[in-house]
Amino acid sequence: MVDDAHQSEVDLSDGVVAAVSVARTADPLVVLLLGPTGSGKTALSLALGERFDGEIVSCDSVAVYRGMELGTAKPTAEERARLPHHLIDVVEPDQPYTAGEYSRAARAALREIAGRGRLPIVTGGTGLYLRALTEGLFTGPERQQGLRARLERSRERHGEGWLHRILVRLDPASARRIHANDAAKLIRAIEVCLTARRPLSEVLGRDPLTGFRLLRIGLNPPRKELYERLDQRAAAMFAAGLVEETRGLLARYGPVKALDSLGYRQALGVLAGTLSKEAGVAAAQQGHRNYAKRQLTWFRREPEVHWLAGFGDEAEILRAAAELVQAKLQETIRKP
Repeated sequence: MVDDAHQSEVDLSDGVVAAVSVARTADPLVVLLLGPTGSGKTALSLALGERFDGEIVSCDSVAVYRGMELGTAKPTAEERARLPHHLIDVVEPDQPYTAGEYSRAARAALREIAGRGRLPIVTGGTGLYLRALTEGLFTGPERQQGLRARLERSRERHGEGWLHRILVRLDPASARRIHANDAAKLIRAIEVCLTARRPLSEVLGRDPLTGFRLLRIGLNPPRKELYERLDQRAAAMFAAGLVEETRGLLARYGPVKALDSLGYRQALGVLAGTLSKEAGVAAAQQGHRNYAKRQLTWFRREPEVHWLAGFGDEAEILRAAAELVQAKLQETIRKP
């Protein structure tokens, strides 16, 4: 007869009972597809979703608006019919929708999808929304309209680099991560420093996403080919009726902030007569190329990204991404 102590030694040496006693089921997996606009995230998300019983959670700050179809490159009706999609067409264009609201809704969607035993796949190019989802947003001092107005007047008087120079003195760490021409973020950072009497980098209090394992897969196709695709897509948007869609949105909602997004901004110029249609197309093409650069810069700051050098609709990229997902899904137990 084996006593309890010897029984424990037998179980530990065998490893089976010990593994059961010290391990627990891993948290549900969430796949995050990152990459610049035009890199094929939609195609890859659909392929992975169909292979691994997934559902898509959009991470796009313009796709949340109803009626904005041609300029957003939303998944088509046919694509949305292939798999459940979340956080597309959730508000009207005249309704403000913040990164905080997105974070709360997206986290709820992740829990619902995982609760059904399916794989959540987050895809989209809005870096701030992604960061709000995974890291949370800090709760800072309330906005001070008087201070913000003074800072704006100071910027107009001294030029574009003025606010950045102020922030360098107040909070060098934040100044290193905020672009010198990003007036909105610079004003907010200076506002927090002056109101809280502490640097923004010291008052960041976030609420990171917990209860999930995150697999970040990034698409980084060749730049020349990406730009060619973006040029073709921007031209196709106008050919499909972007100006007419914008005219209808403007008539219904007025000059709302949502219409200041890429494509719609240039279409508004065409409607106002400040741009010819050809110039509008060229401006949208340049805007999309610039946006792709900024997206790549942002996403390269994300941790533990598995970068794939190609487009999401390429067979080799799908194979590599599927292998990453499969390997993560097989991590069914882990030690605490």
